[in-house]
Amino acid sequence: MIKNFIKTAFRTLLKNKGFTAINVLGLALGLATCMLIVFYVIDELSYDRFNTKADRIYRVNNDIKFGGRENSYAVSPAPMAAAFLSELPEVEQVARFRDQGGLQVKKGNQNIREQRVIYADASIFNIFTLPMTQGDPATALKDPRCVVINESTAKKYFNTINVVGNTLTLNDSLLYKVTGVIKDIPKQAHFNFDFFLSMPSLAESKQTSWVSNNFNTYILLKKDASAKALEAKFPKLVKEHVGPQLQSIIHLSLDDVEKQGNYFRFSLTPLTDIHLYSNRVAELGANGNIQYVYIFSAIAIFILLIACVNFMNLSTARSSNRAREVGVRKVLGSPRKFLIAQFLSESIIVTFIATIIAVFAASLMLPLFNQISGKELMFTAQTLTWLIPVLILLAIVIGCIAGSYPAFFLSAFQPIDVLKGKLSAGFKGGFLRSFLVVFQFSISIFLIIGTLVIYNQLKYIQNKDLGYKREQVLLIHHVYNIGKQTQVFKKEVKKLPEVLNATLSGFLPTGGESNSTTFFEDHSMDMKKALTTQVWQVDADYIPTLGMKIVSGRNFSTQMATDTSAVIVNETAAKMIGLTDPVNKQLFYPTDAYGKIIKPVHIIGIVKDFNFNSLRQNITPVILTYGEEWGSLDIKVKTANIQEVVARIKNKWKELAPNQQMDYSFMDEDFDAVYRTEQRIGTIFITFTSLAIIIACLGLFGLAAYAAEQRTKEIGIRKVLGANVSTIVGMLSMDFIKLVLISIVIATPFAWWAMQKWLQYFAYRQNIQWWVIAVAGGTGIVIAFVTVSFQSIKAALSNPVNSLRSE
Repeated sequence: MIKNFIKTAFRTLLKNKGFTAINVLGLALGLATCMLIVFYVIDELSYDRFNTKADRIYRVNNDIKFGGRENSYAVSPAPMAAAFLSELPEVEQVARFRDQGGLQVKKGNQNIREQRVIYADASIFNIFTLPMTQGDPATALKDPRCVVINESTAKKYFNTINVVGNTLTLNDSLLYKVTGVIKDIPKQAHFNFDFFLSMPSLAESKQTSWVSNNFNTYILLKKDASAKALEAKFPKLVKEHVGPQLQSIIHLSLDDVEKQGNYFRFSLTPLTDIHLYSNRVAELGANGNIQYVYIFSAIAIFILLIACVNFMNLSTARSSNRAREVGVRKVLGSPRKFLIAQFLSESIIVTFIATIIAVFAASLMLPLFNQISGKELMFTAQTLTWLIPVLILLAIVIGCIAGSYPAFFLSAFQPIDVLKGKLSAGFKGGFLRSFLVVFQFSISIFLIIGTLVIYNQLKYIQNKDLGYKREQVLLIHHVYNIGKQTQVFKKEVKKLPEVLNATLSGFLPTGGESNSTTFFEDHSMDMKKALTTQVWQVDADYIPTLGMKIVSGRNFSTQMATDTSAVIVNETAAKMIGLTDPVNKQLFYPTDAYGKIIKPVHIIGIVKDFNFNSLRQNITPVILTYGEEWGSLDIKVKTANIQEVVARIKNKWKELAPNQQMDYSFMDEDFDAVYRTEQRIGTIFITFTSLAIIIACLGLFGLAAYAAEQRTKEIGIRKVLGANVSTIVGMLSMDFIKLVLISIVIATPFAWWAMQKWLQYFAYRQNIQWWVIAVAGGTGIVIAFVTVSFQSIKAALSNPVNSLRSE
């Protein structure tokens, strides 16, 4: 019997090749797209879960409000780790990381710049799952000048992983002994380093200051310990350790500081929450955002629903044509359960064929999706172990749902009514189909509006006046590698005819180095007159090179010896100082960790506010100090042939540092990198929206063909009575256009609300313009009209003699 159901199902499907193809293609495309999104979401949710003790690992955070500024840090004080172990019995292990940027590693005569470098405590191997293939994890990072590397790095520098005991030369002069080799850290980790330098190598790690925060600190709780109970002890810890040091600096108790609205708080973030829920200062890597996981999960559900709606729509549309078949089968004695089984068999067969095609389509689309999303997703044996059962179950469920209408509704018809033609309902009688068309086009309109808003916001970011000029600024990184030749290099570069100006400073508005200090208006260190601000060290060429504007006072000058104790503040800092005209006024700040040495500086100018944070954040105070900071040489060029200028600068570099690698980038590219996540999200959103629209149009195309088929005789009569092609096309299209208009009305408020929520994450944003709604609605109408018109015109041009011959 089952064999007969399958054979009959295949015959019926092959008889209606067009509708079968549309059904299979639409469902396969929906399932393939849904699969890609599921891979993305699972990858995002899997971060750090490879750690066997992940459920007990937490990072210690630091939240500070001080000097009129609030900051959330992923770093904490150096002595905190020891205090946790000795004072908090819930803590089993503590480990610290200290990120000081990259360094150079010598390979033969060449120095290679490595960025994935971190100082780490020996206890990291007791907390994180970092399998060591060579060396002893208990001692590998205990002594100074020791380094643990991963297998890829070992092969890169030694062509083997058996390298324990070998030596690496760092920054041309520091010799580090390789004491361990670990397996490469999985991609799904919130930190991923190639070099782990021993913490005892870093003098800073022995500091006792609780008001300086530079160390990423992780704790492993005991099995029976509670994170909430541990956090409840943090205020006491702050009072005992931070309070006395704070009082010695600003001469106020912690209670007095808190009464003025300030605070110093420690908190915990579970390891598995860091990637998607943490966006603090000094993260160890670029984290994701749970918001985008929600968005893509919703898109996956939407696309799958659209594909299923298409399937159901076309199935129900064709079912009425099979009413006579049902009547004949019943007259011949076929029981209802066999009819139900027949319809469900056809539906399930279609879904299985679509599922198989979807798997192949997803595997072909995966490389392109990886390129767009920045992922490295792939089909693996482990993936297939859960994917195949899920797809089989999904195919059965979708097949049963889509086939349920014809199976249970048509099988209940009375044969006498069917054979008399009483149940022949046209398109207008299909309320369910109309509802489903409205549903899927509402989703499509929603996605179109979302795509336009995201595109508009990204365009706004690209074109916003940031307060500096990032175009054609070449950044030569790590110029301190050439030591005393740095100033010579700058002078030689400025001689090039294509170079307009150049400045030495590693503090750039595209992100990177940051250094916060609290300034006071007088010697009293009064908290009411405090300003916590970033401090950037720059030279006299910095402001003109980056095209910034001095709105009051003057720039630094090489001719003014007193400028070594001068500062320039941005407009935000000037407002927060509270002085009407801060130029020529003094500020004071402590130069040591305990506030015993106070240094005065005088304000010589105010620079126009410029965005040095992401546009997700408001502009905060920044103070520029005068001096040489050899982080990078920033070069303003004016030429169409950028690569030629880069080649000339490389030649200058090689003359001064023949064995050093020149690392460079362009400021506009670095700026774009800050918003790479949004750009990727925008691209993915546009791609999936396009796929959703294509799937919806496939269904609409099928329904239009069905509607035209149902009204063949009506069209023939209208043509005989004088109706022209445009009238008939308009008549057939209007039914669908009405449904799209209803979709626009339904989708618009939901889309507006959702995108307003998304825009709230940007301090600087474009409001949703009226034309976005108009364009989305117009696009939906045009797409629907074009899709329907193809079948409408075909029907309108047909010969009425053929349709009326049987009458």
